[in-house]
Amino acid sequence: MKVIFTCGGTAGHVNPALALAGYMQKQDPQVQVLFVGTPDGMERDLVEKAGYAFRGIPMGGFQRSLGHGGLAHNLHSLSMLTKSHSRVRAILRDFRPDLVVGTGGYASYPVVKCAAGMGIPTAVHESNMVPGLTTKMLEGSADRIMVGFEECRQHYRHPDKIVVTGTPVRGDFFDLTRSQAREKLGLTDGRPLIVSFWGSLGASHMNAHMEDFFRLEAAEGMPFHHIHGVGKSGYPAMTQRLRQDGLENLAVLDVREYIYDMAPVMRAADLVICRAGASTISEITALATPAILVPSPYVTNNHQEKNARILEQHGGAVVLLEADASGEALYRAASGILRDPQRQADMSRGMAELGIRDATKRLYDTVMSIRK
Repeated sequence: MKVIFTCGGTAGHVNPALALAGYMQKQDPQVQVLFVGTPDGMERDLVEKAGYAFRGIPMGGFQRSLGHGGLAHNLHSLSMLTKSHSRVRAILRDFRPDLVVGTGGYASYPVVKCAAGMGIPTAVHESNMVPGLTTKMLEGSADRIMVGFEECRQHYRHPDKIVVTGTPVRGDFFDLTRSQAREKLGLTDGRPLIVSFWGSLGASHMNAHMEDFFRLEAAEGMPFHHIHGVGKSGYPAMTQRLRQDGLENLAVLDVREYIYDMAPVMRAADLVICRAGASTISEITALATPAILVPSPYVTNNHQEKNARILEQHGGAVVLLEADASGEALYRAASGILRDPQRQADMSRGMAELGIRDATKRLYDTVMSIRK
């Protein structure tokens, strides 16, 4: 069997495709895989590091602004899209796939659209609560649309095509039990563990609030273990300020440039404070970890808040908009959760209602069901 995966733009689009590709080859080592994306996007690097063949098609995104700059950008993107169809058809004729799977990003549109027009079975995975522009444009053409939550169905015109699969989570997130993860991290004194991190957009603003958070923890005797991922750009300045405040060498405060051992850290966490991107949502629901979510206001169509509100409705998360997420507000919310075992347990149950640990298998079963 030959399969084309098409994706790009963000790791959240690429990782589900990589997870499914790996799963398919474990089931059948003879499966041949080709990835198609933009030639200069992050997808090329991620795919080639994973050992898969990659073909690039030049594509540009579309802006919602209809001002002069936005209009010119969109006209250029439309021209690139028109030219891409001949290149996509050449790839499809050359590789002759039995199946095409799109997992998001503008490059996936012409590939899935052309494949469907040529009678090749197609499926699309949408990791966010509401469909992005590419998924909306492909809904009428694709054989199946795979989504993260049951509540997603309401946003589609063809509910008969919708299959709730969840979004794949790295398998190593489940290699250890919670107690084993805590032991590996050296957390032996029984204090709850807070894990916090932010994406690159708005990270400096939110990191400033976390410094206030740390000061409040220190003022109350450091009641929690805390691991915080700062990000490369803000790490030197934050460590300098922590040194000035006398907070640098506290044993229970672990401020890192990046959390490289994310699997055991997330497994050990009692509370996560973070953005509400689709990949993170899938991880914390699969782990049933209570969360305080601060959706990024800098993303298209406000999709992070829509992701976060589903967890809030199920009782698994507290949602604070960025404008309200001061260090004090975050600390009071975290303290309220971690000092109330019953509330913690209720939030964990709310997360578990949404968690789908076998998402990769569900994706696999869905795409295999549409093979001709």
